[in-house]
Amino acid sequence: MRKFGNLVLGALLGGLVGSGLALLFAPGTGESTRQEINDYFKNLQDEVNRAADEKRAELEAQLRSLRSGEDVQS
Repeated sequence: MRKFGNLVLGALLGGLVGSGLALLFAPGTGESTRQEINDYFKNLQDEVNRAADEKRAELEAQLRSLRSGEDVQS
């Protein structure tokens, strides 16, 4: 499991470095590039928040089910 975590971390870091280099060498103006970066991270934050809310709701439903003694399926 530790190797998988290292793989995921390496992939994320590689993606970030690659994205950063692509932005540095992009033909757009500084203002448009900053706006694109800002929009990208706002969208990313929205996606992460949405995924966290969905997972939280799923886990709360499982917890309620366990507390009530019902059978939980994955």
